[in-house]
Amino acid sequence: MQMVRYKPEGLDVLCRNTKFSRKELQIMYRGFKQECPTGIVNEETFKDIYAQFFPQGDSSNYAHYVFNAFDHDHSGSVNFEEFVMGLSVLSRGSLQERLQWAFNLYDINGDGIITKDEMTDIVSAIYEMMGRFTEPTVDENTARDHVERVFSKMDLNKDGVISLEEFMDTCRTDENITKGMAIFDTVL
Repeated sequence: MQMVRYKPEGLDVLCRNTKFSRKELQIMYRGFKQECPTGIVNEETFKDIYAQFFPQGDSSNYAHYVFNAFDHDHSGSVNFEEFVMGLSVLSRGSLQERLQWAFNLYDINGDGIITKDEMTDIVSAIYEMMGRFTEPTVDENTARDHVERVFSKMDLNKDGVISLEEFMDTCRTDENITKGMAIFDTVL
């Protein structure tokens, strides 16, 4: 049985399509190939890698949602290009680009709106990932209460869903959210 290997686009194309230098892309590619020798990562491997960063909780649900946000073509695997394109947005994108990425993460079914159920799924997954030892203590009502507060703030027209425009408007004017998005700024 022959192993299928994936070969990424040329570095010049990736340099043009991301906010990374040629050297940064080479370093990331070496790390990616070390973790994923075939050049692609499936969801289970992605979850395993994610779990290493959050050993105190269960990151599998959140990793599932992040994996889907990276898997642009919905193939069930993430190749190097998809990985660095997402990483480029998260680490070096404009506030607008990062908020669009976050909206897509929360819009689980991709219909262009965020429902309370979708937000509850993501928030619950974040709490699971952070583990039982978070301060203050998290119980089964914490995620629901959090979603209620955020939803009432974001659902500007009170129609029961959050549109991209409502999400962007609220996030751009909320100092805590804009500061939170800035923590992704990185230099490799």
